[in-house]
Amino acid sequence: MRIVFTAFLLLFVTVSAADAARKSGDDIFEPGKVVAAVSLRDQTMKVIIGGHERYQWPVSTGRGHYATPQGIYGAEWLSKNHRSRKYNNAPMPYAIFFHHGYAVHGTDQLSRLGSPASHGCVRLHPDNAALLFDLARTMGLDNVTVVIGD
Repeated sequence: MRIVFTAFLLLFVTVSAADAARKSGDDIFEPGKVVAAVSLRDQTMKVIIGGHERYQWPVSTGRGHYATPQGIYGAEWLSKNHRSRKYNNAPMPYAIFFHHGYAVHGTDQLSRLGSPASHGCVRLHPDNAALLFDLARTMGLDNVTVVIGD
């Protein structure tokens, strides 16, 4: 069942992202493009670079009524040592903001990775967040897409 879902997720990401790319006149799977594809069901992120899956990591997304927004988003801005103004100055290292204050960022709550636990952001192991942050900084925000789906 997991193999079927993984295949479906990759197909969903490919079709959805390709449709969005056609509408925007950009192909997100070209060389130099990075896609961070998040599965809310599996609590995983696949990082696809130039159309090739390079990494798969556990994540924590929104729990309860703190939903992580589904959709296809461009990266908006980066903050290496960000702290949340909304949630008690909580650390958000290596933050890549993608939609109205939502971000992909590192967490110190490693035991919660793999299950919903955040206030809507996508949380990663800090080492993985640093790697994704460096990819975004090196390749440019215009070349980074965050896809969030079931």
